[in-house]
Amino acid sequence: MSRHALSPRLRDRLGAALRPGWTRSLLIRRCTAVALIVCAAVVGVVGARTDGDVEVIVATHDLLPGTVVEEGDVHPRRVSGSSVPEGVLDDPGLAVGRTVTGRVRGGEILTDTRLLSSHLPADVTGLDDARLVPVRLSDEAVAALLRPGDVVDVLTENAEILARRAVVALHAAGSAPGGITSGRTSVSPVLLAMDAPSAHRVAAAGLDTSLAVVLH
Repeated sequence: MSRHALSPRLRDRLGAALRPGWTRSLLIRRCTAVALIVCAAVVGVVGARTDGDVEVIVATHDLLPGTVVEEGDVHPRRVSGSSVPEGVLDDPGLAVGRTVTGRVRGGEILTDTRLLSSHLPADVTGLDDARLVPVRLSDEAVAALLRPGDVVDVLTENAEILARRAVVALHAAGSAPGGITSGRTSVSPVLLAMDAPSAHRVAAAGLDTSLAVVLH
């Protein structure tokens, strides 16, 4: 009898594997284990792609409104992708040299809306033609109350409404250097975002008259 006659054929092996008994149970368990391992690997890969760590820029310490960001003020950090907000900055070069629009806490992730840019007026107002206007208010006490994000109406001293629903984009807190001075020069300017026609009216009126705001 030849050697090949004694060796089981592939058909015989498959038939034996499909017959009831411990051999079939063992095969089923092994196939199930392989399938579970493959599923776990797929889920892990998909999860890593969806929620994997990404590098963002965070503040090294607290930053006050009006601060010009320097290299030591920010540093990169890897965080979970699921916790990253829209408009996040991923390169320190995108932040250095730009002005902080609102108070930033140490460790806070920096986004494009936290720093002054040409896109800021549109971002804070939702208007494509929005402009930024520096306004020096007649009352320093009122100016000190304003915070970035506040919505105000701008009026002249004769109660003429120049702009409605302007948004405070930046408030340079503190009086002008050189001690106490009189007149409008002692009041810190407030940067307001508003539509273009209103911005032109406010800028022109601010040259000749004191301005006031009404908070919403």
